[in-house]
Amino acid sequence: MKDVLRPILELTVVFPGLLLAYFPVRSYLKQPPTRLAAWAVPLLLGLCLGGGLFCYHFGLSTAFPLLLITFVTIFLYLKTLRLSLWKSGTIALAVCAVFACLNSLSRAVGTAITIRLQLPPDKPWFCFSACIFYNVICWLITAAAYYPATHAVRAMVEDDNFAQTWYVFWVLPLVFILLNLFITPRYQITLRIGRVLQVYIVMSIALLFLMFMFNAIFLLMANSLNRNARLQQENQFLSMQQQRYESLKAAIEEARQARHDMRHQLNQISALAETGDLDGLKAYLAKTAARIPDLDMNFCENRAADSVVGYYCALAKREGVPFCAKLDLPQVLPVDEIDLCLVLSNLLENAFEASLRTAPARRKIEVTAYVHAERLLLVEVENAFDGEVNEKSGLFRSSKRKENGIGIQSVQHIAEKTGGASTVTYQDGLFCAKVMLRG
Repeated sequence: MKDVLRPILELTVVFPGLLLAYFPVRSYLKQPPTRLAAWAVPLLLGLCLGGGLFCYHFGLSTAFPLLLITFVTIFLYLKTLRLSLWKSGTIALAVCAVFACLNSLSRAVGTAITIRLQLPPDKPWFCFSACIFYNVICWLITAAAYYPATHAVRAMVEDDNFAQTWYVFWVLPLVFILLNLFITPRYQITLRIGRVLQVYIVMSIALLFLMFMFNAIFLLMANSLNRNARLQQENQFLSMQQQRYESLKAAIEEARQARHDMRHQLNQISALAETGDLDGLKAYLAKTAARIPDLDMNFCENRAADSVVGYYCALAKREGVPFCAKLDLPQVLPVDEIDLCLVLSNLLENAFEASLRTAPARRKIEVTAYVHAERLLLVEVENAFDGEVNEKSGLFRSSKRKENGIGIQSVQHIAEKTGGASTVTYQDGLFCAKVMLRG
């Protein structure tokens, strides 16, 4: 009975591994967890039973069936998530690295048990006791990793300031997987030579310790970078608010001066009217009207969104770009203010840059934002462009750099993170971006 269960137990370690991989991305599941478990668990259990019985019948190692089941599990994992391939793939690699280290340690324990029981060296890598140890330690590691996976790693997944981190993070688990493959002897009998087993045990434990240490250091560094990025964003918004405040103060001062001069202007108008100088009256009225300041100083009740839109409105007017804003946003929003400000900043920045490259007669920027059904926030930015949009495989290329444009990608990430959506259309010289944020 033990000989039958041994290969099956070796393969069932995919269950704690898959569970660990789902901890930080539960909110990104394409279907409810119960529904996912209803078909995924029987499928994987059937693969483990079939692969284990196959290895038992033919006396084969579980290495190839385990590799095959692992690939199937990773494929199912990637397909069941509403998440970018970089993030989901990196998490899958990280889990594989953890279990590769545990596998090496379990091999060492299994060899030590076979030596103690004086079993022949041609037995499988894992004896039954080692299989039990392997499964128990995998489940213990999964349980211990629950809190950091559902908090620290989850925050890293959900925060778009970590976007660039995922492009390099996958290297770390891949290195540890390769190191475990490198130190694993091809034959079990090799571990019985001299002090090879002792060295192998030390190296397995060292790799496991180093992997957790490097992951912790990397996570701390990523959190530090995230805090710096958020501080930069807040400083940018504060700068926008300061510039907006200065603009408002200047407009108020102009209005105060205009009111002060109003009495003299009325006296002058009265004098021109009494003399019957109609041409002089028209000229004076035109001159006076030109001096009246634009008092369109407030776009919406929400200060953060008002500051961002006001900032880009001032930039547009300075460059002679017609700017129209229709914002119906309350003081308290159903979504995160930072997310909304990032969406507005990226879209308006792109619209402003595109307008500068467009003929002056065709320039325009229109922004609309309002709350729908209490939980949805809809944003639309439309601008004229020069007819050249660099798009490849759904990704927009930056006009300033050769790489992909970060602005549109950031907006898409934010929309997906909140459970919303984003669409971009361009035709007849008009570029239109629509974003839905869900609260």
